[in-house]
Amino acid sequence: MRAAMATAEVDDDVLGADPTAVRLESEVATIMGKEAGLFVPSGTMGNLISVLVHCDIRGSEVILGDNSHIHIYENGGISTIGGVHPRPVKNNDDGTMEINSIEAAIRDPRGEIVYPTTRLICLENSHANTGGRCLSADYTDKVGELAKKHGLKLHIDGARIFNASVALGVPVNRLVQAADSVSVCLSKGLGAPVGSVIVGSKSFISKARRLRKTLGGGMRQLGFICAAAFVALKENVAKLEGDHKKAKMLAEGLNQIKGLRVNVAAVETNIIYFDILEGSKLTAEKLYKNLEEHGVLVMPEGPYRMRIVLHHQISSSDVQYTLSCFQQAFNGVHEENGNQV
Repeated sequence: MRAAMATAEVDDDVLGADPTAVRLESEVATIMGKEAGLFVPSGTMGNLISVLVHCDIRGSEVILGDNSHIHIYENGGISTIGGVHPRPVKNNDDGTMEINSIEAAIRDPRGEIVYPTTRLICLENSHANTGGRCLSADYTDKVGELAKKHGLKLHIDGARIFNASVALGVPVNRLVQAADSVSVCLSKGLGAPVGSVIVGSKSFISKARRLRKTLGGGMRQLGFICAAAFVALKENVAKLEGDHKKAKMLAEGLNQIKGLRVNVAAVETNIIYFDILEGSKLTAEKLYKNLEEHGVLVMPEGPYRMRIVLHHQISSSDVQYTLSCFQQAFNGVHEENGNQV
């Protein structure tokens, strides 16, 4: 990636003249089956721009999952910057929202004197907060049909859409076929240092380009960043299946450790959530610090809940080492309890 960055051909991307950026945007759009693409510095900006293009009248409303990234982790940007009102619908354990619940959340246009106007539905695939669960093409199609029925747009937060594609064995363009726009992350599992690409129709991307400039995302000689993202796209998608297999291996191993509970069946991609059982002397914070001392980085998600995410630089031996570190942490607690008794 660094070699590609050093030799990248660049020009002024704000003026649409950077050849490497143009090539990357075109490639991602083609892969996704959409007309055009636009590179943005982050997935958060990509989602924000997409929502604001579709909801270009302040006071618009977007239906989205109550456990979705846009709703929880993006600083309320759609509201604070765009004046867009979120209408959260409960996410199921598999990341979906009930179709009937989505339809029930759509505002009746006859009530526009008092209600916000529904203009957009957002999905997330894979769904991070439910453990990287994958939304099927059939489910997404049904949401897309519902959106069209009511004259709405559909945006997919596809930060990990390639993970979903690999896990389901379905081409990525098929997974987003029903969507009017998609935000595609090229860091995370694909390993680029920075960046996402949003895709959609030519008119959508034309509006998105102006908004990107407004939000400070116009970065002039962008090609050297896009060159690294291009390597990620070309070389690392094929490695995702290995990430998923190692995540499953790690989840199964963790579930064998006394004091931990993992829903192994829910591990579909590269994300694992696990719980520390009641009665253990370890909390998530204590376990985090213990593992950090051994070079294993995990993320506390609550007093007794944690998250682990794998990437292609994590080897099978790294997985075994990690399991040994977990086992040692819990063995230490058992020994400490025994000494106290």
